[in-house]
Amino acid sequence: MGHRFCSPIENSNSTDLLNAKQLGRLVPIMSDFYQHGGIATLHHLGNPDYIQLEKELNARSPAIALVLPCHARDLDSPVLAAILEELIQTRFIRHVIVGLDGADETQYHFARSLFQNLPQETAILWNDGPRMSAIITQLNDAGMDPGARGKGRNMRLCFGYALSATDAPFVAVHDCDIVNYRREMLARLCFPVAHPEMAFEVSKGFSARFSDRLNGRVMRLLISPLLRAMEDWDGFPSTLGSLQNFRYPISGEVCLHRRVVREIRFPSDWGVETGMMADVFRLCAPHRVCQVDIAETYDHKHQDLSEKDPLGGLNKMACDVTLCLLRTISAGSTIPVSIDAQKLVTNYLRVAREMMRFYAADARINLLQYDYALEDQTATMFASAIDRAISIFSNTPYQPPGAPGWSEIEERLSGTASAIAEAVRLDAGQVGRI
Repeated sequence: MGHRFCSPIENSNSTDLLNAKQLGRLVPIMSDFYQHGGIATLHHLGNPDYIQLEKELNARSPAIALVLPCHARDLDSPVLAAILEELIQTRFIRHVIVGLDGADETQYHFARSLFQNLPQETAILWNDGPRMSAIITQLNDAGMDPGARGKGRNMRLCFGYALSATDAPFVAVHDCDIVNYRREMLARLCFPVAHPEMAFEVSKGFSARFSDRLNGRVMRLLISPLLRAMEDWDGFPSTLGSLQNFRYPISGEVCLHRRVVREIRFPSDWGVETGMMADVFRLCAPHRVCQVDIAETYDHKHQDLSEKDPLGGLNKMACDVTLCLLRTISAGSTIPVSIDAQKLVTNYLRVAREMMRFYAADARINLLQYDYALEDQTATMFASAIDRAISIFSNTPYQPPGAPGWSEIEERLSGTASAIAEAVRLDAGQVGRI
């Protein structure tokens, strides 16, 4: 059987395990290699040599472009600095495309100085600069609204640049707030799509989300129970059932074949990852989609609950994600979707509270903290967000779940992707491709 060799301090507070850590010993943990059959799940078995994975990618993989959605407030973060140090050593990435939101001119120039030491061909989309703002206005005027400022719009613009200004057959994406980032994560994420012997078209990253407690609140306490509460809806299997194949559909780590990048649709708000994974199976057969365990543990910037602010934190995220799910099932239905709000919220809360018992047991056996009251408080807030999303959906029942993909954008507004590449070059004050 395979074994996972984990740092014991990451898995337990036991004195014996801490002593083992101090003595430099590795504690074997049984590996999970179960395949549920929906899509391929690629596990983290033992302690594989990621340097070997990198060598194979360097030798056998064509160019890979990496998209980094970034906000100006993250530019001086030590987390981003650590990510860049790892990327300096990542040779299988040929292009780095930074989508920069919320930056004034000074911050844009600071970003250029920050990223200039990367060995890859690097481009920065100044999304709030005058040139990119003009392109966004043109998209709006042509009925191709890329959405309000947010990660989804940022990614969409970066995808356009990747398609126009690079010949990369594969595009990877990850966030800029990964606290424990290692380039092994990127190697494992890209390998299933970029290595010629594997030939997946979509690789979705997942990993354990815990510290001294279980993290991943939106996945555990919103998406999983909400999908279960919607299982008996007409059209669920063909629209949202595929999301249940993924262990963590809302992770920020994904690698896509260029064909998928050109066609995929997704929202611009917090529903971006959920919408993207829901749309994947419109484009790909299930055997061309995989999820890969990219890290022993994963930590990033955590959002506040924002219980009293429907436009902030997890409160807004829950509403956006729920709205994405409602619009996805509606778009795939031949008849108008009628929602009994009270029934859905009641069923959601019942399932969420049933699952809390399982989470509590999981935390207990791993000697992690578990706060029942806080978990229930979070689920109750999510229930309010679900109710709010239902109200928004009822007022706009025919709005699509995601903004258009790039094939549709170019069909209706030809040359937009090239205009983005030109804006990037002019903003950088350079002639020719970056």
